[in-house]
Amino acid sequence: MSDFTSNFWSVYVAGLTLIGIIACMLLLWITARKKVVSTSDNTTGHVWDEDLTEMNNPMPRWWMWMFVLTTVFALGYLVLYPGLGSFAGKLGWTQLGEYQQEMDKGRAEIEPLYARFAAMTPEQIAADGPAMAIGERLFMNNCAQCHGSDARGSKSFPNLTDGDWLHGGTPEKISETLHQGRVGNMPPMAEAVGNADDVRNLSHYVLSLSGSPHDSLRASLGKPKFAACAACHGMDGKGNQALGAPNLTDDIWLHGWGEEAITAMINKGKVNEMPAQAGKLTDAQLSVLTAYVWGLSHNKADAAAR
Repeated sequence: MSDFTSNFWSVYVAGLTLIGIIACMLLLWITARKKVVSTSDNTTGHVWDEDLTEMNNPMPRWWMWMFVLTTVFALGYLVLYPGLGSFAGKLGWTQLGEYQQEMDKGRAEIEPLYARFAAMTPEQIAADGPAMAIGERLFMNNCAQCHGSDARGSKSFPNLTDGDWLHGGTPEKISETLHQGRVGNMPPMAEAVGNADDVRNLSHYVLSLSGSPHDSLRASLGKPKFAACAACHGMDGKGNQALGAPNLTDDIWLHGWGEEAITAMINKGKVNEMPAQAGKLTDAQLSVLTAYVWGLSHNKADAAAR
């Protein structure tokens, strides 16, 4: 109701609700008082299917009082809980408040479970079996929808098991990403590059940076056009983690590989978002999740080194 600039709809809903309840009570009263003239055998004279006769018996008292109690309950409910337009009810109950109470209760119950991880570093947590079991559950419930159950990602969703990080792969950077989220924005660059042929040449130059199959002639023509991209990706194309600009010299393509995919990126740009998890998970849960994500690309490497 707060979306409207006047209280008309609030009054309309409240009035319609009360009129409906009053109409039910009025109908009950009229029905209880109405007398049907019966015949000497106490029937109404209505017969169906030749032998089904309607008797003229009064309404059962329990049935009538059930309706009375129902309408009284409805009025009492509307006084205590929201239901009359924008009236919040005397108890001040809201769905959001109920949800928050349940979340607070759940967090209080699991707090002792996370207490022993409070003094541990992310590296120590990543080496702790029970902590990683918890981290895996957190990942499956909150991250796997985008990054996959194996954390290897898919097109437009980063692989978390390799060593390629747009914003940095240290525990501090991973924690920052989980807490605050990320918004990646590659603006359309076609106008800055030139005509359609220039864009195509630039695409081949970008492919050449990683040693991918490309047209060397077009790549040489596209190299000067890369100046439009250097502000974010650097003159050497190695990217900039402070901006989240990808390294174009490796063989990792987040949004697709090849001339067509790169040309589309230059022409149309791209906006990608990693939602913040701080309001969804507690600091203790985020700490364990940080260690789990960090461990995805480090634990195997550490084990191999040992």
